[in-house]
Amino acid sequence: MLSPLTKEQRMKVEENMGLVGKVIQDCVHTLGAGSMFDYDDLFQIGCLGLCKAAQTDKPGHTVAFSTYAYRLIRNEIYTELERATRRGREVATDPAELPCTVLDDGTPEQREACSALLARLERAEAGAAGVTAKGFQAIRMLMDGYTNREIGEMFGVPANHVTAWVSRARKALGASE
Repeated sequence: MLSPLTKEQRMKVEENMGLVGKVIQDCVHTLGAGSMFDYDDLFQIGCLGLCKAAQTDKPGHTVAFSTYAYRLIRNEIYTELERATRRGREVATDPAELPCTVLDDGTPEQREACSALLARLERAEAGAAGVTAKGFQAIRMLMDGYTNREIGEMFGVPANHVTAWVSRARKALGASE
């Protein structure tokens, strides 16, 4: 959490606001169709980095403020892009998160989401072997209402093995997009 900027720090931020646009132009190549963020979102994220630079800049630094701020702005944007990418790749496998629990009585949008998830699951499952295949089996069993512990008992393994299998299958499912 940032603390309020001093008058000098605010002036430094205002004088270097163009640096945020420069970082976006130089370092972000994912703007446009399909991007998680638009320019304004990235500009706001970059401004946080600029404020952090103004707060942590030491008088008499051997590095110019603009060089220091550029790095903090870039890092702030990259961190948020990475975080958003991770969230975007996550695939629901918790029964409460799965849209397929509403296949018969859900809204048309929920039924469509369920069908799409099942189709992705079938495509990814077709090429799976070993632990990943067990993970897909476990995902289907979770969808049927079984717990990790119950699935583990059926396979004769601890529940944490089932969790690992599901994790491996989730990665394969995310990679199959």
